[in-house]
Amino acid sequence: MKANIPDDNIKEVPVATAPNPAPSRRTFLRSVGLGGLGFGIIQAGCSGKDKPATGAKEIIQGFEETPEGEKVKGWVSISDRKIRMGIVGYGVCKFGAAFGFQNHPNVEIVAVSDLFPDRCAELAKACGVSKTYPSLEELVKDDSIEAVFVATDAPHHAQHCLEVLKHGKHVAVAVPAVFGSLEEADQLKEAVKKSGLTYMMFETSVFRSNLYSMRQLYLSGDLGEVVYSEGEYYHYMPEPIDSYKGWRIGLPPQFYGTHSNAYHIGVTGGSFTEVSCMGMKSIIKDFDVSANAFKNPFATEIAMFRTSEGAMSRMAVSWDTPGDHGERGRIRGQRGSFYEKYEGLGQELPDLGRPGLPEGVAAGGHGGSHGRLTDEFISAIIQDRSPMVDISSALNMSVPGIVAHQSALKDGELMKIPQF
Repeated sequence: MKANIPDDNIKEVPVATAPNPAPSRRTFLRSVGLGGLGFGIIQAGCSGKDKPATGAKEIIQGFEETPEGEKVKGWVSISDRKIRMGIVGYGVCKFGAAFGFQNHPNVEIVAVSDLFPDRCAELAKACGVSKTYPSLEELVKDDSIEAVFVATDAPHHAQHCLEVLKHGKHVAVAVPAVFGSLEEADQLKEAVKKSGLTYMMFETSVFRSNLYSMRQLYLSGDLGEVVYSEGEYYHYMPEPIDSYKGWRIGLPPQFYGTHSNAYHIGVTGGSFTEVSCMGMKSIIKDFDVSANAFKNPFATEIAMFRTSEGAMSRMAVSWDTPGDHGERGRIRGQRGSFYEKYEGLGQELPDLGRPGLPEGVAAGGHGGSHGRLTDEFISAIIQDRSPMVDISSALNMSVPGIVAHQSALKDGELMKIPQF
C-alpha cells in the first residue's frame, strides 16, 4: 500500500554511505566481527567484542541460551518432507547458524553463502554442508534450493528478499523488514503478493514467553478490547557495533524498533496508525549529527502510537542508557492485563505454554524464540499457510519506526503511518 504521508516528510536514508571512507576488504578481514554477505553485507543486531584479558567472546546480548523453564506443548511431526534451504550470512552474530535450521528434521540445508571465504567455510561447517556460494546472488540461482534464510544486514534486508523472491524461493529474514525506506516496503509487499510464496520476518519477541501468553489471552478474549500497551528495547551501546561501512554508527533507535513494536502488533495483529515521537540528544559522540550518515542526534526515542483498534501504545528504544537491558512489554485491556502474569476477569484461561520443539532443536536465544521461529517458518511452508509475522505484520512492525524517527526530528509532530 502506498504511503499516505507527504514525500517531504519521509526521506530516503543514505544507509550505504558511512561518515568515514569504507575500509578495504583486507581491513574487514582483520577486523573483529566484520563479514560481508550477499551483496557485500553483514548481519548485525548484537555485539561480540573480545575480552582483552582472555580473548574469549562476551555473550552477545539476547543470545543467551534459554532453558525451557515453563511447561510447553508437545511437538508433533506434520510431515516427512524436508525443505531444501539455503542460508546467507555469518557475521557478528553468526545468525545463519543461530536458529537451528541445521537441526530441524524437516530441513535439508543445501548450501550456504558469505562473501568472506573464511566465514563462509565456518558457516558451512556449522550447518554440516559442503556446498557454498560466494554471494547471495549466486546462491539464489541454485534450482535445488526451495527457501532461503536471509541473515544479512538491516539496510539490505528488503533488497535481498526481493532477489530471493524473484528466483521463486520462500524467504525468512532477520529484522527489520525494511530500513528507512517506505518505497521498499511497497515493493516488498507487492513482490510477496505476486509470488504467492511464504515470507516471514524472524521477530524474536513474538515467541518470548510473555508475548506469546499475551497473544493467547487476546485471542481467547480474556484481555478484552485493548486500551493500552507498552514495549521496550534497551541495548546499551557506548561504542558502535561492527558493521559494514559503519551502518550502525548513529543508528536511529526507532529504525530497529520491531522488538518493542511486537508487544502490540504481535499480540493483536493490528497496526499503528499515527505517531508522536520524542528523541533525547545523546552524550555518545556517534550521535552527533556530524558524526553519522543519518544526521541523527538521538540514541533514545520514545514513541506514542495510536493503534488500528483505537488503543494507545508507548514504544521505547534506547542505545545510550546503561542498566537493565533486553526486550519486554505490558498490555492492558478491558477484561484483563498482563504484566508478566495475567490479572483480570477471565476464569478459564487458555493454555499459555509455548509450542514444543523437535528433538535436537534448541529453544536458543532471545528468550527461547530462535528454534520456534524456525519451526514456525518450516511448518508454514509445509502446511501452505500464512506464518506468524507474515509480510503484513512484518511491515506493520517495521514501518512505524521510520515515521516515528521523522516525528522525533520534527519535535514530536503527530504523523500518519502507512498501512499494510
